[in-house]
Amino acid sequence: MLTLHEMVLRLSFAALLGAAIGVERDYHRRPAGIRTSAFVCMGSALFTIVSIAMAQGGGTPDRITAQIVADLEIGVRPWMKPWNAEHAAGRITRPLRHNGQPYSGINILSLWMSATVQNFTTPIWMTFRQALELEAHVRKGEKGSLVVYADSITRKETDEKTGDEIDREIPFLKGYTVFNVEQINGLAEVYYANAAPALDPVARVEHAEKFFAALGAAIRHGGNRAFYSIAADAIQMPPFESFQDADSYYATLAHECTHWTGSKTRLDRDFGGHRFGSEGYAVEELVAELGAAFLCSDLELNLEPREDHASYIATWLRVLAADNRAVFTAAAHAQRAAEFINHKATEAAAQVTTTCAA
Repeated sequence: MLTLHEMVLRLSFAALLGAAIGVERDYHRRPAGIRTSAFVCMGSALFTIVSIAMAQGGGTPDRITAQIVADLEIGVRPWMKPWNAEHAAGRITRPLRHNGQPYSGINILSLWMSATVQNFTTPIWMTFRQALELEAHVRKGEKGSLVVYADSITRKETDEKTGDEIDREIPFLKGYTVFNVEQINGLAEVYYANAAPALDPVARVEHAEKFFAALGAAIRHGGNRAFYSIAADAIQMPPFESFQDADSYYATLAHECTHWTGSKTRLDRDFGGHRFGSEGYAVEELVAELGAAFLCSDLELNLEPREDHASYIATWLRVLAADNRAVFTAAAHAQRAAEFINHKATEAAAQVTTTCAA
């Protein structure tokens, strides 16, 4: 994003350039003199400045962060609100694109929040154009939801040390609009399909058991606290029977497994604070919460709130107030953690299958 100083300089240069062109035209008694030429050049410069601001997604981080802050201020964690869905795509799932591919990172939170506010039970989203390509149409008056993607622009700059002209890549976030399939008429029936009956929520969940067992993490049971020990590189969990239901157990395990990925031997994630109450500690807890939310949605498990995390909300609000991109950073780290865990578990399962086949 251009600074105010850079904008003023560009507009001033455009005005001077236009004035110079205008002087030349006045000298030769041609139409469109100083004033017209100056206004035309300034208008072109202003148009370019606005285009750059739009390309860099001006306001996008603010909008999403403000939405998350508003929920936290009333004690609600937006990542605790996946669909109350009765849909074939899953009772609890990440938001999906029209082709079934899941969204990732900050877009998961943004679309979960949008679905909750608008009472959508279907986790599938698409753009206006994608709906048209499927011979469907967004209903008149429907309002879309914001998603973002990362991109970059290349700008020529002069290297201060060598004087050479170099290309500098400037990363930015750009937003675009998607609509839930419940806002669209004319789609194939598969987009609106109902879910099959749910499993008994009290029993152990077989696919979750296999998933975490395949991960290879040292998981110990006993006591009444759940935590990841950096020194022992092990996850400590209370007994399964002490949880109110199976989902609560697996959600807590997913949270601690996300902490487990931060080890120097894995993703080497360190926010510079290991003391309870510090900002670094709170950011790591935010990563673990989001990582658990992503993993539980992948495993179709319900993410229950943990009472011990109520005290983190004030710290999270303080972090977000200081940096409106902090939640984007936390979501990106949580996404990497979830991908790391999914890859490890899938890789281990594939090795078992190959061994058995041999």
